[in-house]
Amino acid sequence: MKRRKFIETSSAGALFMTMPSVPTFSATVAETRFGVADASYMMRRYRKMESKKYPPFTNALEMIEHCSSLGFGGMQVGVGGWDTGFSKKVRRRKEALDIFLEAQIGLPKSEGDVARFEAEVKAAKETGIDVFRAACLSGRRYENFDSMAAFQTFKEEAITSIQRAEPIMRKHRVKLALENHKDWRIAEMIAILNMIGSEWVGVTLDTGNNISLLEDPMEVVRSLAPYAFSVHLKDMAVAEYENGFLLSEVNLGEGCLDIDAMIKTIKQQQPDIRFNLEMITRDPLKIPCLTEKYWATFDQISTLELARYLHKVRTLKAKEPLPIISDKATDEQLALEVENNRTSLLYAKQNLGFK
Repeated sequence: MKRRKFIETSSAGALFMTMPSVPTFSATVAETRFGVADASYMMRRYRKMESKKYPPFTNALEMIEHCSSLGFGGMQVGVGGWDTGFSKKVRRRKEALDIFLEAQIGLPKSEGDVARFEAEVKAAKETGIDVFRAACLSGRRYENFDSMAAFQTFKEEAITSIQRAEPIMRKHRVKLALENHKDWRIAEMIAILNMIGSEWVGVTLDTGNNISLLEDPMEVVRSLAPYAFSVHLKDMAVAEYENGFLLSEVNLGEGCLDIDAMIKTIKQQQPDIRFNLEMITRDPLKIPCLTEKYWATFDQISTLELARYLHKVRTLKAKEPLPIISDKATDEQLALEVENNRTSLLYAKQNLGFK
């Protein structure tokens, strides 16, 4: 599929507020190593698929060894359950391989969970990690909630979790990077960041997720870049289906996003930010925006915006069917996961200025 730019004609997600001044964290040299997000190995990491050839990763060190062998210069890794001894092992390997690491961490869901959260922050910081990616919602807004009241309850609980985490980040002088994870539209996320008002709380900027919330991906990048501490770089392909549209991660350079422009826009705001590939090998996601349930938590999207967005999907739909993997044997699926990450890494090094 030829590379195409996502047309920027939609007004969905237009901001209605003035951005505050956002702190910057300077570094002496801009980062050119290309990392990989934990979710790029969703099958190998979380689904516990039985395979002798592609055994599941049981800890961060195993993932680090695999990803560095492919040529990745950094990784986002889960830090749950680390102790001082394991942190020392990770630090030694990190330094020997000359890679960067960022953490993936769960927000404290209750006051009783704060101690766990701080222990994981301290253990990860011992390795030199200074960015902690987190998400407020593990699922998808339009699938998780059946009513606006349920979504508002989640929103209040999410804000409280961030407020519990912020003093820990400030104490240890590390950054909490909240991903736009099919939960917040642009204005909602910026409003939450403004409410928290902390230099230690920002964004893991995902370049494709908000397509599922009917927002222009380039507008998402422009709006969230000033708040970004880290990036999930991905390319996306779309296709129509009877209840809305399909959305699929595809290898870099094979989708409809203007990846080059996105990188330039982000670097203009954050010259030293780290980029991590998030290439999730899976069947296309269904975005059922023509069903009643999808709209249960939205009250700010007009019918005109929806019509424009669906026209955009029709204009940019993939010429070939989106990739299906669930009909393949286990080892074939796992091999494809490795190959997709390898292919996107090679593209990033050959075309996007990474080393």
